[in-house]
Amino acid sequence: MTSAYEDVPFSELLHHPAATAGRLAAVRALRLRRRDAEDLALMSVAQLEQDAVVVDFSARLMAGLVRSGNSLALRQALPDALPWATFLPDDDVDTLLAELVATVQGAVALDNLAPIALLLTQWRHTAEVHADPALHALLVREPDGDFGPVPAPGSDA
Repeated sequence: MTSAYEDVPFSELLHHPAATAGRLAAVRALRLRRRDAEDLALMSVAQLEQDAVVVDFSARLMAGLVRSGNSLALRQALPDALPWATFLPDDDVDTLLAELVATVQGAVALDNLAPIALLLTQWRHTAEVHADPALHALLVREPDGDFGPVPAPGSDA
């Protein structure tokens, strides 16, 4: 295999399914471009299982480092994996690592990586706020005045 994926029009899979699927011998996956919908990915089950093994190993390694008291190693490696983490305060980095380990373990157990992607997106946005002093000041300042009563959930008010 020479590259991670190759872009292919979805219509190529429809018109030449065997030849298109045969291209998986040279790449890990095919990205099937569609005009009016989200792109799709086509990969072999063997590749999917290999990817799952790597994710499971990474989750267990991270958890083991934290459990054994070697979270310093994770903290030192974090800027390489998530360069934006540089903008997070130290306490937030500790929280990020704890949440990341727990989320990765849970996501791997469910065979669903979406919670990891969501967590990383949320922390990236937090880092963006810390990186922009004007935005940070705007978000942490006390509001001007009282905005009045808050209606109870489900009420028509």
